[in-house]
Amino acid sequence: MAPLRREQIVRATVRCLARDGYARLTMKKVAREAGVSQGILHYYFADKRAMLVATLTAVSRDVDRRVAAAQSRAPREPAARLRALVRTCLDVAVDRPEFWVVFLEFWGEMVHDRRLRAVNAEVYTRTRRLLARLIADGVRAGRFRAVDPERAAAVVLGLVDGVSLQLTFDPRAFTVPEAARFCDDALARYLHQEDSA
Repeated sequence: MAPLRREQIVRATVRCLARDGYARLTMKKVAREAGVSQGILHYYFADKRAMLVATLTAVSRDVDRRVAAAQSRAPREPAARLRALVRTCLDVAVDRPEFWVVFLEFWGEMVHDRRLRAVNAEVYTRTRRLLARLIADGVRAGRFRAVDPERAAAVVLGLVDGVSLQLTFDPRAFTVPEAARFCDDALARYLHQEDSA
């Protein structure tokens, strides 16, 4: 029961953050949204900072699961797996914009909190490592040019974050298929061998 209750509270925190932002987030609002008492809420989370960390972790894992599922359906070739990752992140921006609100609220708070910066660094380090392994596979297979996989991963992540944010907050700027083509073109120019670009 405990994991289900915790998940219920985290989902309620996502909804509250999306609706009210972190500044107006209270334990009382989350308890009401989750349909639990404040006592239950305090049993799982010491304060709203702890709820914010749990929420970022849950949202990040959800995106990771979606990416893994999309990549499992894609061809094993590195470029196809990278396209699946990008497309999934772009889809999340439109289908689950509240996820990006969680990221934004977290980033706003981490500017002033060393512990939150450490949590964010851990999430981004993990994501860059996953991307770097994929890019290194492409370099070894001769599909990508010889780049430093860690640095290239940071560039790819920056592109995906930036385009995803635009889709979240101005979905009329372009459609997901258009955004996916923009990203594919940019990554082809950046990563592919000259003769395969």
